[in-house]
Order: sequence, then C-alpha cells, then structure tokens
Amino acid sequence: MTERTQAMTAWTVGKVADTFGVTVRTLHHYDEIGLLTPSERSPAGYRLYTQEDLTRLQQIVVYRRLELPLEEIAALLDDGENAADHLRRQRATVMSRLDELRELVEAIDLALEKEMSNEKMTDDEMRQLFGDAFDESYAEEAQQRWGETDAWKQSQERTAKYTKADWQQVKAEGDAVNEAFAAAMDAGEPATSERAMDAAELHRQSIERFYDCGYDMQRNLADMYVGDERFTAYYDAVRPGMAQYVRDAIHANADRRS
Repeated sequence: MTERTQAMTAWTVGKVADTFGVTVRTLHHYDEIGLLTPSERSPAGYRLYTQEDLTRLQQIVVYRRLELPLEEIAALLDDGENAADHLRRQRATVMSRLDELRELVEAIDLALEKEMSNEKMTDDEMRQLFGDAFDESYAEEAQQRWGETDAWKQSQERTAKYTKADWQQVKAEGDAVNEAFAAAMDAGEPATSERAMDAAELHRQSIERFYDCGYDMQRNLADMYVGDERFTAYYDAVRPGMAQYVRDAIHANADRRS
C-alpha cells in the first residue's frame, strides 16, 4: 500500500480525536488496556486507525454512553458478534432506557407539581424517584444503629424540611459523585490521584446535606462501603471494584487535608 493510499484509508490519533470528539488521552488509554489498538502504522511509525478500528470505536462510544464499564465492553466486543448484532443490542438497551427515562420524567414532573404546592414526598414517591436506591429497611436499620448520635438527629432535622425538589437535588448530586469516581477509574487514575481525591471531596460535601461530615467521619463511612456487602454491591454495580476505589480515595483525600 502506498503512503497516499494508506492516508486515504487510515486515520491518525489526532484526526480521530478531532473528528469524533474523543480525547487523545482517552484513545491512548483504550490502546493501553487493549480495548482499541490502531491496526496500522504510517511509514514514519505513527499508529493509524483503519475503518474497522473506527467501527469498533463507534461501538465503544455507544456502550460508554450506556454507562457500561470498559471491562464489560471489551468482553462484548471480543465475543465474535458482528457490528449489526452490536447495533441491535445497543438499540434494545436504549429502548429499555427510554422507558425508564419516561418514568423518571413523570416522577420529576410530579415532584415539581408537589414542590409548587409545597407538599412533602411520600415513601411511594421517593421510591419512584430514587428507584432501587430507596429502601425503607436501610432507614430503619440506620435509626437503630445511630439514632442516639448527634449526626442522626442533625440529619432528621434537616431532611424533615426537604421538599421533593430538595430530594431531586440530592439524587442528582449523588449521581454526579458516582460519575466523578467512575470517570477517574475509566481514565486509569489511581485512587490517590488528584481527580479521585476531588471526587472524594464532592462525596463529603454531598453528605453534608444531611449532617456535618468531617474527614474522620467520612473515613468511617468509607470503611463501611467495603465492610458492608450492600454498600459494596451498590458501588460495584456502577463499576467493578468501585467500592474499594471510593474507600481508598476518601482516605487519600482525608490524608491530604489533615
């Protein structure tokens, strides 16, 4: 293949990044972990992406927008399915998400309606907004374990005044914290990195919606995330190994603040 022909059929890292809105850093990370490795090289030794590579990138981008972890994406792409099969799978997943999002929009609309009339949320409405993350048994257990502590009393006083809009904001902040940790993990950042520790600080600030949360208190919470299988399952459902990552990032952030 001549250099001119190769240039017509293959793309440099920079061109792929500029054209498709994927950062060079992300492409390098995908290459490092073997998720997407450029198939060709230019005469000067630069790595080049073929059309087949770009098809794989398209599949990766869609799966990432569906919030699948990179390890799961790699397994899906290496299982022998062709591009059409992946597109069918992705379409089915998006359609199921649309149903879920429609229900969420209805819950938000209801929350907005109640907020305008200054009504409080019922348990059923909380469950509709928070989905599987809302479990009354957690609240009952928490009261049994910490009902006599200042933090519990402070939390009860603050949340007693919360409207539906406040709870909606709580959920949005929690999702943002998880996304920050997930983004740091996906970028290959260690739990001791600035990015991971910044996510840990966001976590602490989100807790302070309920009660004053110093770094020692946050450390205790972090240890519970790996010590209680329910919390571990919650975080690991976002990204495999995320509970341990969150715990380590919180401890690292507390260390740098002390």
